[in-house]
Amino acid sequence: MWKYLKRYLPYAILAALFMICEVMMDLIQPEIMSKIVDDGVLGIKTGGVGDLHLILRLGLIMIGLVLFGGLCGSLNNVFVHMTGQNIGNKIRKDCFRNIMTFSFPQVDRFGTGSLVTRVTNDITQVQNFVSQFVRGMIRTSMLMFGSIFFMFRLNHQFGLIVLCAFPLVVGCLAFCLSKANPLFSKLQAHLDKINAIMQEDISGIRMIKACVREVYEKIRFGKANGELIKTQLQVLVIFAFMNPVMNILMNVVVVLILLAGSYQVEAGMGTTPGNIMAAITYTTQLLNGILMLVMLFQNISRGIASWKRVKEILHSSPELKDGAFDGKTEICGQIEFRDVSFAYPGTGKNVLSHINLTVHPGETVAVMGATGCGKTTLINLIPRFYDVTEGTVLVDGVDVREYNQTALRDKVAVALQKSELFSETIAENIAWGAPDADEKAICAAAVVAQADSFIGKTKVGYHTAVAERGMSLSGGQKQRISIARAILKNAEILIFDDSTSALDLRTEADLYEALNKTAPQSTKIIVAQRIASVRRADRIVVLENGGIGAVGTHDELMYSCQTYRDIYDSQMGEEAESHA
Repeated sequence: MWKYLKRYLPYAILAALFMICEVMMDLIQPEIMSKIVDDGVLGIKTGGVGDLHLILRLGLIMIGLVLFGGLCGSLNNVFVHMTGQNIGNKIRKDCFRNIMTFSFPQVDRFGTGSLVTRVTNDITQVQNFVSQFVRGMIRTSMLMFGSIFFMFRLNHQFGLIVLCAFPLVVGCLAFCLSKANPLFSKLQAHLDKINAIMQEDISGIRMIKACVREVYEKIRFGKANGELIKTQLQVLVIFAFMNPVMNILMNVVVVLILLAGSYQVEAGMGTTPGNIMAAITYTTQLLNGILMLVMLFQNISRGIASWKRVKEILHSSPELKDGAFDGKTEICGQIEFRDVSFAYPGTGKNVLSHINLTVHPGETVAVMGATGCGKTTLINLIPRFYDVTEGTVLVDGVDVREYNQTALRDKVAVALQKSELFSETIAENIAWGAPDADEKAICAAAVVAQADSFIGKTKVGYHTAVAERGMSLSGGQKQRISIARAILKNAEILIFDDSTSALDLRTEADLYEALNKTAPQSTKIIVAQRIASVRRADRIVVLENGGIGAVGTHDELMYSCQTYRDIYDSQMGEEAESHA
């Protein structure tokens, strides 16, 4: 954490200095009060005659010290918060920046709920840890050791009494922390689970309601929440027992000081009522310091547990290493799969096996096949969302692993079946891949994507705000906005991953006709389930069991590929075939 703390070390040092001043003011006052009682009120040195002038003078000094201490405490709070908040802000940004470099398998391993918890709750715990350490450690240490020091200075016997009790207090604290520390990591893991359920249920609220699974989800959330509460209660019970034990120990110390003081007064050993009052005040300060230490170590323990979880994000290197190639090539839009095989991490089973395929610049190639045959996996290898297990994927004659990832993905535009929209305006969503595009270019892309017609019917057109995850739009509208986004990027390679599944055949035909006119030079990869979506492609690739079953035009495949013919018959029927 030093990497982050050193940047804001001046704030932390100022906070520490102001805290030292505040505590010193607290430690000086019992001695002054002792003089007020002994010399000002009881007049021990003046034969029992009080000194009002001394009381007023020392009283004003105490008030001044209190005000100065309060000012130091306020300034300490300011600089502590500046330290903690700035460190938390920097850590949070670094975590998010690192998450943005994660590959899909890395995100899956952490889990969405866990990443949300780490970037929010865990970093907040780390902020509290830094603030408590800078403020609390100095205050509690000075209160504890300062109280013992001033106690010895006041009366050696009083100091020895407190010193004998100190190991018992530290032992009790260490025992409770040893029991509580393992629970903090467990607590954050339960919080991960709750966030994961919340994320899943809010995203899938429509399906939950459609399947009438509200009660089941309430029970599932209740179980996860119950586990969190159970662990939290275990921590609270441990500290609930510790506080009374600390109070008992320190009250025993007070009683022993009173007994020792009374014996010393009776024996004429120079102990005064003011000394005894000061000793009790120092004991109270020591008790407060110990109780603060209990809370401090609780927060520090939780902060350290959270820091370990945050470090996992900060220290996770991207699995997909950037290449050095800047993407400038003579060829534009060529894709080649050379003996490509791929298995998802941890499965050990190939989804794709020995794929050999070349897509030429400007060509439109469709990919078809049964559900789960690897269509989406195949196209995910082009922008290098995953690395191949075996073989090579080349874009414009260069291995995708040699590209700088930004340069590679600038060559590719993707429209997915599940349209990812953001809580921005329609125009901003279309311009997501080309943020510098002007309104004219945005409208032109929407016209090609057949989205302009429904956008124009809204009250504010392209400035219409889109609800979270596009909930304010229909499936077809979301898909057309996603397609417009891909078109606007003006990339060499356009990939449509079943992104027209929610469109009617007429709209889809108009889309591809407009696309062929406006971007004839772009290489187009179309993943689809419908024959009507792919029959006009230059070539159609049929995937079977992770391999290429056949490649050809619609007419060629109707003649040579039984699988393609079966798909055609199931969708179009005999009557459609006769019309064709």
